[in-house]
Amino acid sequence: MDHTQAPILEALARYHERGALPFTPPGHKQGRGADPEVVKVLGDDVFRTDLLAFGGLDDRLGSGRVLERAEELMADAVRAEHTFFSTCGSSLSVKAAMLAVAGPHETLLVGRDAHKSVVSGLIISGVRPIWVDPEWDGARHIAHPPSAASFERAFDEHPEARGALVTSPTPYGSCADLVGIAEVCHRRGRPLIVDEAWGAHLPFCSQLPSWAMDAGADVCVTSIHKMGSGLEQGSVFHLQGDLIEPAVLKSRADLLGTTSPSVLLYAGMDGWRRQMVLYGEKLLGAALRRAHAVRDEIAAIDGLHVDGPADYVGPGLGSDFDPFPVVIDLTGLGVSGYRAADWLREQHDVNAHLADHRRISTQLTHADDPSTTGALLTALRELAGHAEDLRPAPEVAVPTPDELRMEQSCLPRDAYFGAVEDVPVARASGRVAAEMITPYPPGIPAVLPGEVLKRPVLDYLRSGLKAGMNLPDAADTGLDTIRVLVEGTGAD
Repeated sequence: MDHTQAPILEALARYHERGALPFTPPGHKQGRGADPEVVKVLGDDVFRTDLLAFGGLDDRLGSGRVLERAEELMADAVRAEHTFFSTCGSSLSVKAAMLAVAGPHETLLVGRDAHKSVVSGLIISGVRPIWVDPEWDGARHIAHPPSAASFERAFDEHPEARGALVTSPTPYGSCADLVGIAEVCHRRGRPLIVDEAWGAHLPFCSQLPSWAMDAGADVCVTSIHKMGSGLEQGSVFHLQGDLIEPAVLKSRADLLGTTSPSVLLYAGMDGWRRQMVLYGEKLLGAALRRAHAVRDEIAAIDGLHVDGPADYVGPGLGSDFDPFPVVIDLTGLGVSGYRAADWLREQHDVNAHLADHRRISTQLTHADDPSTTGALLTALRELAGHAEDLRPAPEVAVPTPDELRMEQSCLPRDAYFGAVEDVPVARASGRVAAEMITPYPPGIPAVLPGEVLKRPVLDYLRSGLKAGMNLPDAADTGLDTIRVLVEGTGAD
């Protein structure tokens, strides 16, 4: 296929060349009706690119196959059989994949380190999750993807499971044994879904970990905006093999998605594919060299430790490692990630991606250059010099793996939609949660609807909140109360 083409971008150019006149949404009519103050901030081109996908970019029947051709090129670029674009983020894409594999009251094996969008999919669908525990590093207080052996055991205990879902890479860069997990699934004729939201770059550089389609996954969900050059909410999901019918996957996405997709987001994904096919190996190779150099310079700063393969890969850990999420352990400085992230933003306008009780993550991509990494290094050196101002690190009561895991007493959907009440956290232990409570980012829930609450998890969240943790989805964001099922309801 000719990857110098970009069907969506080319159709946009033709639309503007023709001087097409819309008597359709959007109502701003190519920006002519937009508030001038808004245009000052957003620019004219945002409005010029905002048009209907059908009846604008393409005709009302889609006879130009503009979107289809862009999706076919994307599939070819990443060695998939089918690709679907989404302008509702990977939060929608992963739900569509789940609903294509399992239906209400059917069983799906899911890594317990899944993003909250996966849990939302369980609530919407009524699918029964069987949680597969991550590999937990108790010394560093960090989770790695579940092992192939853990999925094997879960299938042995639940042979009725319709398939499996695993997250890889994690937001911290730890990668699962996707080849092993795919083999476990396929030996049973079951599909594997990979939430690879953080792995858009993986297919385009031979020096990076294997990506999901090459490893044998059936469906892979990727956020183009996270590690690629797409715009926020741009997502693609890929399909291969014969375990999931393409029409079913497309139907599930149509069920959940918008009927007003953003051509602006489509164009970003289309152009990014062309960029990666033509220049990805060169761009990402250079970015890797830069990332390794930056890692070495950060590691030379007193009190900072940069997590690497020795921390993340091996027995009881992950299977591979992506070096672009530059995860910095601040234990040696005696400060928390929350305070460090706030200080970097306030003092240097440097925004860390993740922050937890002991780490920050400073994500690099092919877009970085010496000006951005130099500013980062300057800020980190000054952070180390001002560490005393940020001490002592607030204590966060991180549970052990056994304390962290809670019994799933009923379906997430039944708990979420059940008869609920808000009770003081001091009286919540032993009650069944009716809400998600999610430290964000990265968005992995600590509490799920239907789980029986334990005191160590509640103590972790309360102490984390005092330390600077963000819990945006809790009904009571101050966590004085927690939403639970009324006793005697919601039994599985």
